[in-house]
Amino acid sequence: MPSGGTNAGARSARPRDTALVVFDSWALLAYLGDERSAGRIESAWIDEGAAISSINLGEVLYIRIRSHGEESASVDIARVRQLLEVIDPDPPLVSAAAAIKARGGLSYADAFCIATALRAGMPLWTGDPEIVDRAAHLSCEVVDLR
Repeated sequence: MPSGGTNAGARSARPRDTALVVFDSWALLAYLGDERSAGRIESAWIDEGAAISSINLGEVLYIRIRSHGEESASVDIARVRQLLEVIDPDPPLVSAAAAIKARGGLSYADAFCIATALRAGMPLWTGDPEIVDRAAHLSCEVVDLR
């Protein structure tokens, strides 16, 4: 089982040429925090490769800064950034996320992970109740990690 905090880079997850799943902030925070679903997240990351929107990575960064301090959070994010495929938004992805956000009920960061999964044609891995509860109404597959 992985350990959280500054040991995040010591795990066996590795970069992939092509990711097959998209993580949202919830999934990466669960992994870094060594929560119950961390092992499942790590297995997908190793076996299938994983991507995350840079918007969601930024959300993880500010949450980790609040809970672990800026230095520890920055080290963790730098390490996982090397191991994940990080997708920076371009204008079409921004427009897609804005359209998702406009429907209501989701944060803008949530809209980015959904738009990223839709564009890539990959399942979205999350435990975020706001996303999971709307899974039937989304156009992408949602894997509930709770």
